[in-house]
Amino acid sequence: MHFAFIAYVLAGGFLALRWRRTMWLHVPAVIWGIGIAAKRVDCPLTWVERWARTKAAMTPLSPDGFVAHYITGVIYPAGWVAAAQLVMFAIVAASWTLYLWLPRR
Repeated sequence: MHFAFIAYVLAGGFLALRWRRTMWLHVPAVIWGIGIAAKRVDCPLTWVERWARTKAAMTPLSPDGFVAHYITGVIYPAGWVAAAQLVMFAIVAASWTLYLWLPRR
């Protein structure tokens, strides 16, 4: 679920170019993603994952959450968090710019 949410935050604006009504789902997803990235909001999926890992006697999830455990240091180096967030912001901004500029079908 986490990876699907992250993919939707990145690609949802481009999907809205084809299915314009989906932008109303994408905007709150991006706001939620910004809140999580800014460390002001904990993701409910992370709570569920922590609970499930405990019940399954698995290694606990990093206290910093899903992104720190599965993405930082794997997809991009740990020192590049701000750069990765900037790239993600640029992708979303580009999709929203296209959404606003391209004529509606």
